[in-house]
Amino acid sequence: MITYQIELLILAKVIAAFLFGAVIGYDREKHGQDAGIRTYAAVCIGAAVFTSLAAHLGDVAAASRNVANIVMGVGFLGAGIITRNDAENNSFGLTTAATIWCTAAVGVTVGLNEFILAAGTTVVLYFLLSLDHQRWYQDWKQRIAKKRKLNIDYLGEIDF
Repeated sequence: MITYQIELLILAKVIAAFLFGAVIGYDREKHGQDAGIRTYAAVCIGAAVFTSLAAHLGDVAAASRNVANIVMGVGFLGAGIITRNDAENNSFGLTTAATIWCTAAVGVTVGLNEFILAAGTTVVLYFLLSLDHQRWYQDWKQRIAKKRKLNIDYLGEIDF
């Protein structure tokens, strides 16, 4: 039986999960990506609620199965996000899928009362997402692309 005190604790976790998920989604929203604050916050909140409820059942095996199912379920969500353009041989949505999966992990850590780990993971994910908009990172990617092009020109069709 879940008391109103436990419900209030879970509600506090929902608010924390919202904040962590919103921070992660902020960079995506700021740069016009399809998945933004609402998507990331919803994934984080959902994972936190499911984990919190399972953790308060008192059955460790059930709680661990619940976490495993969150990992799998969000993995399927991510698989639906990834698209492939066969004409150009490119895939899209990989970063979104991966970071949504990681955001679910943040929600799970909130649900398990691991707030320091959740906060640290949120900071790392935000930094990771912001890398693509950093000048030094763009310069580094261009140097790698030039080296890759030189390998193609020198070795023909082989790309390393």
